[in-house]
Amino acid sequence: MAISLKPQHLNRYRQIAWLFVKYGRSDLVKQSGLDETLDAEQRATPKEQAKASELADDLEKLGPTFVKLGQLLSTRVEMMPQAYIEALTRLQDKVEPFSFAEVEKIVASELGVRLSKAFSDFESEPMAAASLGQVHKARLRNGRQVAVKVQRPEIRERMIEDLDALEEIAEFLDGHTEMGKRYEFGEMLDQFRKSLLRELDYRQEAGNLTTLRDQLKEFESIVVPEPIFDYSTSKVLTMEYIHGRKVTDLSPLGRMEFDGNALAEEVFRAYLEQILVNGFFHADPHPGNVFLTDDYRIALIDLGMVGRIMPSLQEQLLQLLLAIAEGRGDDAADIAIKVGDTRENFDEVQFRRRITEIVAKQQGANVENMQVGRLVLEVTQVSGESNIRVPSELTMLGKTLLNLDQVGRTIAPDFDPNASIRRHAAQIMQQRLVKSLSPGNLFSGVLELKDLVQRLPTRINKILDAIADNKLKVEVDAIDEKTLIVGFQKVANRITVGLIIASLIVGAALLMRVETTFRIWGYPGLAILLFLGAAGAGVVLLVNILFYDEPDKH
Repeated sequence: MAISLKPQHLNRYRQIAWLFVKYGRSDLVKQSGLDETLDAEQRATPKEQAKASELADDLEKLGPTFVKLGQLLSTRVEMMPQAYIEALTRLQDKVEPFSFAEVEKIVASELGVRLSKAFSDFESEPMAAASLGQVHKARLRNGRQVAVKVQRPEIRERMIEDLDALEEIAEFLDGHTEMGKRYEFGEMLDQFRKSLLRELDYRQEAGNLTTLRDQLKEFESIVVPEPIFDYSTSKVLTMEYIHGRKVTDLSPLGRMEFDGNALAEEVFRAYLEQILVNGFFHADPHPGNVFLTDDYRIALIDLGMVGRIMPSLQEQLLQLLLAIAEGRGDDAADIAIKVGDTRENFDEVQFRRRITEIVAKQQGANVENMQVGRLVLEVTQVSGESNIRVPSELTMLGKTLLNLDQVGRTIAPDFDPNASIRRHAAQIMQQRLVKSLSPGNLFSGVLELKDLVQRLPTRINKILDAIADNKLKVEVDAIDEKTLIVGFQKVANRITVGLIIASLIVGAALLMRVETTFRIWGYPGLAILLFLGAAGAGVVLLVNILFYDEPDKH
């Protein structure tokens, strides 16, 4: 059985099938029937296995949907080898800007006024162009400088069409291949679709900017641009313009003009607070999204991709980071098992050994080579290979910290992220405690206490009445007594039938010595009949045991 090929998606089928063939998964192409879309040359598996770096290039050629898909795959360390994870982590948009005429048309349509009415100045050349949109420098009528992010024309429709083609392939692989059943491509693609559609709605990004600004207002050295909601829609985002340059453009002489260690320390502390206290963080702090302002502050831009972490997971992540930072491999393994979901064939001894080796390696590393983000990703990858399904938030944390390591070393080459985690652990715990004692949490606790106090007298009276009337019962749901009785009955019946068969055989053997004129096959007839009856009963008993006494599968 093969996937039902739809003509409108035929070109995408062919491109996806070629990717599978090129990177060593031609078996999936044959199982799904996608080999019908390839020509003879493409069906032949490449003689040399493609390099990891080529995958990023191939995804970029396929367009924005596959660029974003590659960024998603870079967080699925249980599926991809380390070399591919590193290549996809560096995956960036490399696209040509679209025309200024299209920009004017989209902005006018979204804002409801001509470009010249909304802005006193609007530069025709974009400052940056990406797969989803491009950014132009402009000035409002009141003289305020702004950056205007404009979505590419018809990008949503093209992405939805690509997602439909991918969904058909994912559903088929999930239902017909072992790899699909193991990794659940359909569920992964569903999460990807939701994330991508949120990123295509610039109103979501405007809200993210506002939330992060509020969270980081106490950090004087960190800047988040303010969105201007009156000039923003789902396809146009207008925000405060930040004067500065990418941290990657910083020269060694430029680093001498400010205290890089102090700045890197504050950025790292801000991210720890975002992740482990607030549970909402900027999930893509690669050097291209981090600017150094003219007054030597750090500006965080492009909040299309954010992460959210539940409070229960935050505590476990803090424990994991501390265990890694302090070189406690056994504790790191314990926490990884607790965070994840163990599956069949999980080898705990082997898993602990590998985690201990990973954590021990960083103890001998110098400051320049110490990367806490890489260690988190390695722990996540080993977990996946050992049949532990870890939450996607852990992988996103590792990727975020990996990018943050790069930013920190660009600002301050001798910055030590592990030492920073240890220094701020106590402060983070204190902030978490203060947050748990917020008015909302306290009020909720008071309401629960009030409910307990109101119901307690009634419940105590019921218990005392039951004790006085000798009606107190304790139910133990350890053994299903009905199932147990049925089982005993089956055993008793089998024993009884077995005894009857045995007695028939013994009786038949004794009758074989009795002379009689009634004979069958030359033997005493009654003895033969008893033998046949015993044989028939034995066959019936054997059939019941083999086909009707199967173990309970529930």
